[in-house]
Amino acid sequence: MSTAPARAASARTAPAGTAPALYPCTITHVRTTPWRRTLRHRTYLWLVDPDRPPRLPRPLRPLARFDPRDHFDGTRPTIRAGLDAFLAAHGEPPAGGRVLMLTQARVFGYVFNPLTLYWCLGRDGEPRCVVAEVHNTYGGRHAYLLHPDEAGTARADKRFYVSPFFPVDGGYRMRLPPPGPRLDLTVRLDRPAGPALTATVRGTRRAATPAALLRLALRHPWSTLVASAAIRAHGIRLYLRGLPVQPRPDDHRTPENTT
Repeated sequence: MSTAPARAASARTAPAGTAPALYPCTITHVRTTPWRRTLRHRTYLWLVDPDRPPRLPRPLRPLARFDPRDHFDGTRPTIRAGLDAFLAAHGEPPAGGRVLMLTQARVFGYVFNPLTLYWCLGRDGEPRCVVAEVHNTYGGRHAYLLHPDEAGTARADKRFYVSPFFPVDGGYRMRLPPPGPRLDLTVRLDRPAGPALTATVRGTRRAATPAALLRLALRHPWSTLVASAAIRAHGIRLYLRGLPVQPRPDDHRTPENTT
């Protein structure tokens, strides 16, 4: 018997409750052109309601800070205000219900968020849209407004310079089911010649207790700095192998609120 209806129903069901959660996970990037190369690292991500950020004991607060300046144009008083302003700029009514944000937190004052996701729910609890906020290693950021189908899949034209080895062309195919007990995300970059890069995030949900955070912080110290360093080191290896660098657009560092 087919399981497609069950998968579709699962993709449309947001995780219950508003308690923050942690996802120990493995992030994998597989480049397929001009040769196959894989970058894989382990880290952990937070799932939080930006209206109700986690309240940690004072000694642990340096391990998790959620700062509005790290998201959207960085000028709003709260992350939720930045999200609502982005939605309004795109003709989307402000998220009337809960928002679930999957992200990295600042750790000892540093953060690098290649991808932050916001699942926006209506007042009835039904999924309305997803916002995918992308940051590059040059200090720029860009957000995409998405309306996934029942399987959690959405498409968007690429509009932002990310990897120095890819121009701004092609489009993304994203599979973004709301996180539940398992985290299972896929982002694929399709260029005119075919698929070029696939990124996956696989993890398992943990309650965001002080003990769980401390264990993960000890297992992955300076997690956001390590991720940034790994991406840069991977880029250096590709460059030394002769992969040509694509010129950066003049506005590659400008925070963007356009799709």
